[in-house]
Amino acid sequence: MGKLAICGGERLRKNPFTQWPLSTNEEKAALEDVLESSRWGGQPFPGKYAAAFASRFAEFHTAKFGQCVNTGTVAIQAALKAIDIQPGDEVIVPAYTWEGTVGPVLLLNAVPVFVDIDPDTYCLDAKLIEKAITRKTKAILPVHLGMRFADMDLILQIAAKHKLKVIEDCAHAHGGMWKGKGAGSMGDLGTFSFQSSKLITCGEGGAVITNNLEYLERVQSYINAGRASVTDQFHHRIVGFNYRLGEFQAAVLGPQLDRLPLHAKIREENMAHFEKRLQGTPAIGLLKTDARITRLAPYGFVLKYFSEQAKATPRAAFVGALQLEGVPCDGLFYEPVYKSSLFPVKPADFPALTWGREQSLDLRNMYSCPESERAAYEEAVWFPHQLFLGGREDVDAIADAIQKVLANLEELRGLDHKAIRDQRLSRADRES
Repeated sequence: MGKLAICGGERLRKNPFTQWPLSTNEEKAALEDVLESSRWGGQPFPGKYAAAFASRFAEFHTAKFGQCVNTGTVAIQAALKAIDIQPGDEVIVPAYTWEGTVGPVLLLNAVPVFVDIDPDTYCLDAKLIEKAITRKTKAILPVHLGMRFADMDLILQIAAKHKLKVIEDCAHAHGGMWKGKGAGSMGDLGTFSFQSSKLITCGEGGAVITNNLEYLERVQSYINAGRASVTDQFHHRIVGFNYRLGEFQAAVLGPQLDRLPLHAKIREENMAHFEKRLQGTPAIGLLKTDARITRLAPYGFVLKYFSEQAKATPRAAFVGALQLEGVPCDGLFYEPVYKSSLFPVKPADFPALTWGREQSLDLRNMYSCPESERAAYEEAVWFPHQLFLGGREDVDAIADAIQKVLANLEELRGLDHKAIRDQRLSRADRES
């Protein structure tokens, strides 16, 4: 019997960490109010709770306008419609992200163009964008990932130079700020997810924020079955769908926005302590900090695992050992989208991949983004944000588990690493 739990030893962390989502009497009272009101859906549009939350959420992110939608993926799709993305247009996206960032581009019959990530932040590498721009490029879709921001200064400069639109995917960035400006407020539009793992959640849901009234009106029409927007100053008429957020879901968002600053403070303090504990730990690295991030959005904590400094022990073994020590974490949290099993793109399903080309674009095989592939398959280890909502003892348990595993790597060398991988949930069986 070994010292590590994965080898039959005693489990380090026996008590569960903070569960997520959390609820309070405020959510309960809001849900009861909706129940008694008999106005449960998103029509009449917008609902009382959806409208109130969208306005507050936009203001919290230094934007003028906000609109709730039914998912974060739809938020991206509606934002793309708002900037008038047309069939055949190209949209630059990071290779390392959730597949839901890219799917909306294809669903509008546009073409995603993958660009590699900056290894210091795991966000879209802005220095590579101009090489990917063609005459068909219409927009850049950066993703703010794992408490880091894409370089919005450079991205906005490039966008202005080439007359491109910018949509920020802020699914990880609730409450974050870049040089005093809220996540999602710097580009033409910002999109958020309220899926159950996010910093604010209603199970499923999302929001779009913008400083442009015309874009807001297009979003509202698109998600409200093509009806005229609330203000209707620009008189756009488009084919739309029912992508509204119901009032039961909207009702639980307000109390969470109220608590977000306190929760963010707790997470940030605990994560700072965690980083101190990890300083000097062999085989462990951290993403680079950036002084331009003036308010942190403490979502998933990401560290780098260097197997070559850990006696060539694969990341799968390291992650599996941590999990069995009682620490929830994940290695294959994201993959390069073009390699993902959740991205089964066939040109026949998306005609823009074929139009005007001698040979159809093969998105699954035409890209090689080495930094994205390294992060996905070798380096990145993700810890969910709720692990950092408890006390200092929770943070110390995570650090202790990491050090315990690294101190007993010889025990992992004889294990069947394929079996370790197979024990873990496949990406297709979970959501992000």
